[in-house]
Amino acid sequence: MPGPYLMGIDFGTESVRVGIFTPDGAPVIFRTKSYGLTHPRPGWAEQSPDEWWDALGVAVRQALQDGQIDPSAIAGIGTDTTSCTVVALDEHFRPLRPAILWMDLRAAEQSKRIAACGHPALKYNGYGAVSAEWFPCKALWLKENQPDIYRAARYLCEFEDWLTFRLTGRYTANINTAAIRNYHDRNVGGWQADFYALIGLEDLMDKIPNEVLDMGTLVGGLTAEAAAHLGLPAGIPVAEGGADALVAQIGLNVVSPGKMAFITGSSHLMLGQSAVELHTKGMWGAYTDAVVPGQYTVEAGQASSGSIMKWFKDHFCGDWAQEAERTGRSVYDILNEEAAKIPPGSEGLIVLDHWQGNRSPYTDPESRGMIWGFSLKHTPAHVARAIMEGVAYGSEQNLRLFRQNGYEVTELVICGGIVNSPLWMQIHADISNTPIVLTKVSEAATLGSAILGAVAGGVYPTVQEAAARMVEVVGRVMPDPDIHREYEFYYDQYAATYPAMKDLLHAVVRHIA
Repeated sequence: MPGPYLMGIDFGTESVRVGIFTPDGAPVIFRTKSYGLTHPRPGWAEQSPDEWWDALGVAVRQALQDGQIDPSAIAGIGTDTTSCTVVALDEHFRPLRPAILWMDLRAAEQSKRIAACGHPALKYNGYGAVSAEWFPCKALWLKENQPDIYRAARYLCEFEDWLTFRLTGRYTANINTAAIRNYHDRNVGGWQADFYALIGLEDLMDKIPNEVLDMGTLVGGLTAEAAAHLGLPAGIPVAEGGADALVAQIGLNVVSPGKMAFITGSSHLMLGQSAVELHTKGMWGAYTDAVVPGQYTVEAGQASSGSIMKWFKDHFCGDWAQEAERTGRSVYDILNEEAAKIPPGSEGLIVLDHWQGNRSPYTDPESRGMIWGFSLKHTPAHVARAIMEGVAYGSEQNLRLFRQNGYEVTELVICGGIVNSPLWMQIHADISNTPIVLTKVSEAATLGSAILGAVAGGVYPTVQEAAARMVEVVGRVMPDPDIHREYEFYYDQYAATYPAMKDLLHAVVRHIA
C-alpha cells in the first residue's frame, strides 16, 4: 500500500513503542526499543533523556524497514510519554541531570506541604493527599535539594514537552499533563502562578512552557535534525501529545461523556469525560480541557491489580506451574480455569486490594492488602477468584463515587492485561453491572498517538472524528443481573474492610518502616 500512514510513538517506563497505522486505524507494524532505568536510592527512579532519543531512532528506523514503509508516506506523527517525568535542561536544551521518573517518590515531604497549602487548585486531587509523583512536588524537591541544578535549569518540563521540542524545535506544553498533574486550569486563566508562589515555586513560571496547546494541535514540522535521526523526511506534521494513559483513552475512543476508559495491567486506571466540572473528595479531576476542549476529565485508579495476581502466581501456584510446564500451557490459563469453578463471592473470602497502598478514593500509601474470611474449605482456586473479585470491588468503589457525584458510566472500554482473562472481565462486568467493551487494537496508547498525528496531519479535522474512524469495537462482555445482586453483599463487606482496619494497617506499616 502506498499510504498515507500515521505514526504513533509511545514512550513507556521501560521502552519506546512505535506503531504505524493506516487512516482507518489498522495496524501495519510495531517495533519496540528498551532503555535503562536506575534507582540511585530506595524510592528513586531516573532515566537518561539521551537514551530515550537513541532508542526512538532505532525503533522508528526498524519499523520503517521491517514494515517496508516509504518514509515519505508518513502523513503525521503523534506522541505520548509517561507523565510526571521531570526533565531539567540548560539554555541549549541539554539535560543537566537524569530525568526524575514518574514512579520516583523522593518528594514525599514536599507533597505533604503542598497538600497543606489550602489553595483552591487542590480540587484537582480531590482535596486530599497530593501524590509525591506529581510534577510540582518534584520541582520543589529539586529546588530544595539540588539548588545549583535548579538555578541552572533554563527549562524544566515534562517528558512529553521535551520530546515535542526534540521533534519540532518548539518549546510548548501539552494541555494534558499541564492539567492532570501540574494544576493548569483554563477556567481560572491557565497556569496558577499564585499557587506556585504559595508552595515556594514562584520562579518556576520562567522555566515551564508558556504556550499550552491542545492534544492533536499541529506543533510544527519535523526538524531536519530530528528527521535525519529518525530516517524520515523533514517537515512531517507533529502533533501535540500527552500522557500515555490519557492518550490510550483516545485510542479507546473515550472522547465524550458516558463511556470510561478502563486501562488495566499491573495497576488499574479509569478515565472518562464529563460535560460539567466535578470535584469531590476521593475523586481526581475533573481536569479542564485535558483531553477534549470544552470537556472535563475525571480519573480514578488502583495501585495494585494485575500485580497482585502476578504475586500470587509467582509465590503460591507451584502445582499449577508444574502442570503448565508438563502440558505446555500458561499458568494463567490454568489459574483462570480453576477460579471459574468457584462460585461468586469465593465462598466468603474477601480481598482488600491495597498491596501497594490505595490510589483512590483514599490516596493512602500506608494502607496494605488483606485476605480475610478463610476456612479450611478454601483452596488456591478460591484465593485466585477472590483476588479477581477484590480488584473488581475496588474498581466498583470508584465507579460508585463517580455515580454519587452525577457521573454515570454507561460502559467500560478496556485495554491491557485483563483482556486475556474472560473470567476477570466478566467478574468486573457483574460486580459493576456495566458492559465492558473490547476494541480491535490492544496497543491503545500507540493508536491514540497515531490518532493525534492524523489530526495534526490534516487527515481528520478533530480528535473525536479521528477516534471514531480509527477505533473499532470487536466485542462486549455483558453483566449478569442475578450475579450482580449476589455480589452486592460481598461488595458491602469489601467496602467496610478498610475503615475497620485502617488504624491497624497504619500501625504495622509505621512499625516496620
